[in-house]
Amino acid sequence: MHNTDAADLTARLIQCPSVTPEEGGALVLLEDLLRGAGFFCERVDKGGICNLFARWGDKGHAKTFGFNGHTDVVPVGDAAAWSVDPFGAEIRDGIMYGRGATDMKSGVAAFAAAAIDLVQNTPPDGAIMLTITGDEEGDALDGTTALLEHMDQAGEQMSVCLVGEPTCPNEMGDMMKIGRRGSLTAYFTFTGVQGHSAYPHRAKNPLPAMARLMDLLSSHELDTGTEHFDASTLAVVTMDTGNPATNVIPSECRATVNIRFNDAHSGASLTDWMQSMADKVAAEFGVGIEQTVKISGESFITPPGALSDLVAAAVEAETGRVPELSTSGGTSDARFMQHHCPVVEFGLVGKTMHKVDENVPVEQIHQLKAIYSRILCDYFS
Repeated sequence: MHNTDAADLTARLIQCPSVTPEEGGALVLLEDLLRGAGFFCERVDKGGICNLFARWGDKGHAKTFGFNGHTDVVPVGDAAAWSVDPFGAEIRDGIMYGRGATDMKSGVAAFAAAAIDLVQNTPPDGAIMLTITGDEEGDALDGTTALLEHMDQAGEQMSVCLVGEPTCPNEMGDMMKIGRRGSLTAYFTFTGVQGHSAYPHRAKNPLPAMARLMDLLSSHELDTGTEHFDASTLAVVTMDTGNPATNVIPSECRATVNIRFNDAHSGASLTDWMQSMADKVAAEFGVGIEQTVKISGESFITPPGALSDLVAAAVEAETGRVPELSTSGGTSDARFMQHHCPVVEFGLVGKTMHKVDENVPVEQIHQLKAIYSRILCDYFS
């Protein structure tokens, strides 16, 4: 009976210093392992970003289970603040430490190990597809999107997809994601006329306009939530003038807001609303206001049904917990996968992701592999 050690694979992946956008050897390791297990593998590199596509089984099979994940990690920050080598995968008292231990090399190792064992031990009547990117923690411009473009051109199609991001807030199995909020960032530049602060009538101060607009935006209730989403939020994240003088009215200032929004809105509708508020304030204060918006992703939902039931049943069987169906948190590459096929997310407890001494209990890695293995067996049964 073939039994791939997911914890050992996690350690080997952590030891690859794949700080985004560096590949660090992680995808090379996975490609060799998957190819050796009979997977068709293809690198889909684009724009300096390394990505891996792998499939076991016939192309175009009507029953194709897909996994999506990433091997890139965020920087370690202050290496001296770590009690261990950030890329050492050291185990202390049953806990493995290292950058990516939680987010999400353990998730990739668990689903790769589960997939390999299934096709080696009981080959299913269907196909298994793995899409693994090196650009989830970065700009996400040439990662999963490049993989999906390649799949579309090659006629590759997943029936359903599971993203292995950490989803559990407190205990293994307590939450899975069936959607995500949208995210956008709006950058405002306010332009007036510089002048002496003793003669404000000879200047046109953009600062009061900035304060007024930021107050209007942040005090507005976007909504009270929808069936599957909490209320949308808007946060003012910076207001800057760069003015060191106390006797000078500046000619320019800047502010930035970030919105996490539910399915009551779209990026376009929120952009239009902010522009209308900016136009109103610009006219009131006689200054120029320029708005630039970056939409990281729209909100989406995979309605509860066969896929979420499949995953929830496997989680309950292995952990004894019924996972909450949630749309909370930030963005993930599920926002891209949802255009391709139904998608849900399930993974580890995420308490230490991106932190100093990021870590994962070794037992949880084995448990996650068991959950993924059960999902695959139940899907193909």
